[in-house]
Amino acid sequence: MERPTGVTILGVLAFIGAALLAMAAAGMLLVGGALLARMGARPLGVIGGLGAGFIAVVIVALAVLYAFIGNGLLKLQNWARVATIVLTGLGAAFNGIALLALLMHLRPFLFFREAVFVGIDVWIVVYLLQPQVKQAFGATGL
Repeated sequence: MERPTGVTILGVLAFIGAALLAMAAAGMLLVGGALLARMGARPLGVIGGLGAGFIAVVIVALAVLYAFIGNGLLKLQNWARVATIVLTGLGAAFNGIALLALLMHLRPFLFFREAVFVGIDVWIVVYLLQPQVKQAFGATGL
């Protein structure tokens, strides 16, 4: 079966996300290096530099995960569809919590932005659970 257009779009977006995360990791390494160069061996400089390095490693791991998922989506591997459903569902849940917090603080612009994010996340999950999309991945269950 041919790959659905929506799956292609999600795969390409995953690769774009991986590239942006890789750039963010490079930026964090630059910040860490600048802190070490500026502060020298002072404790705050060392802690800041190591902290930035740790954050960069975590961001690189996320970039690799996004790249694997994007590749899996483009190759119609069901594990990538399930991983996307799970991670997007988690994103919707966390954005929903942020939505409730913004509702309590009466921040209309931020509330609207989070509502859009929740809507997009829910749409992606619903799309990946459609029968024709599941069939393209050769899935019978989730």
